[in-house]
Amino acid sequence: MPTINPDILLWARETAGLSIEDAAVALRLGGARLSGLDALKALERGEREPTRPQLLKMAKTYRRPLLTFYLEKPPARADRGEDFRSLPPEHRQEDAGALDALVRDVHVRQQLVRTALEEAEEAQAHPFVGSINLQMRVNDVAKKVVGALGFDRGAFRHKRTVEEAFTYLRDLIECTGVFVLLMGNLGSHHSNIRAEVFRGFAIADDVAPFMVVNDQDAKSAWSFTALHELVHIWLGQTGISGGVPEQRAEKFCNDVASRILLDDAELDAFAPDQRTVDELAAEIDQFARSRNVSRPMVSYRMLQRRLISLDQWRELNGKFREAWVRERATRQKGSPDYYTVRRHRLGGALLQLVKRTVDEGILTPTKAGQVLGVKPLNVATLLGAA
Repeated sequence: MPTINPDILLWARETAGLSIEDAAVALRLGGARLSGLDALKALERGEREPTRPQLLKMAKTYRRPLLTFYLEKPPARADRGEDFRSLPPEHRQEDAGALDALVRDVHVRQQLVRTALEEAEEAQAHPFVGSINLQMRVNDVAKKVVGALGFDRGAFRHKRTVEEAFTYLRDLIECTGVFVLLMGNLGSHHSNIRAEVFRGFAIADDVAPFMVVNDQDAKSAWSFTALHELVHIWLGQTGISGGVPEQRAEKFCNDVASRILLDDAELDAFAPDQRTVDELAAEIDQFARSRNVSRPMVSYRMLQRRLISLDQWRELNGKFREAWVRERATRQKGSPDYYTVRRHRLGGALLQLVKRTVDEGILTPTKAGQVLGVKPLNVATLLGAA
């Protein structure tokens, strides 16, 4: 067996977003004389040669093809597209491996979907991809997007929950040809990627545009993120979003998305009297809940309209963040069916395309499993209700 470059082992683990401790447990290394942690350290230092069964476990755990481990050196990092985020360095580095793995996974799915569309002779270029630019007026772009989607703000707000409101918006977006995924980890809660690290990701492909909304974020923020990523696609920009909107593109996408969900006149009519930040936070909370939007989005728009100061905005966002953490901690956890959850995360457009192309023999169960993020044996059950 060819000698394995230990740098490949280290690179594969780190780009999978796993600490050496977690990887050692997942790989079930070690024995009576050597702990799993020490065994993995020895492999990554080149002191021991991995066996083929160990490489097979690594390929599965690190989500890499087996042949990757026989390369002479680690390959270059997968292109994330543009990085529109403005985050503290520790947030970028801490979850860099998991985020790279997620982006790589989404790119593979998107390429398989594009190929399936081409083989099914259903591929068509969507003219809205790359149809706008940053020099255009925010209100004009908002009107274009609303018109293309057929978005009805009243219908959005009349939905019973923020999740139902998101589903309404998602269906409209998918009808234009964009695939919308809810995805915030690499397949298990152990690999969750915090909303502080990324909120969304877009692939501005003209035939099979994709977007990912981080489902680790508050559900009330999903609709805003979906519109934000949609604007990136309309700009023809592939990349990762999140953090403080300092870059021009991020601010532009935020401005368009927020105007679609909340217009200036309504916001100006709300304009609460200058009170304590706690009182202001309570009024914004009530205002946001009645409209199925997030509290941070309302405060952002208020800052834009100069209804609150920058210091107030920062303090409000801190309070909203603390409130969300408390709400998430006290949220009742049920036991939803695995396939129901998986279908919700994948979206109807992707499920229907995969079902159709599997039935026509265009996608094999293995490739369908890659697109859906499940084992080939689970594809038929997952598609059963699609």
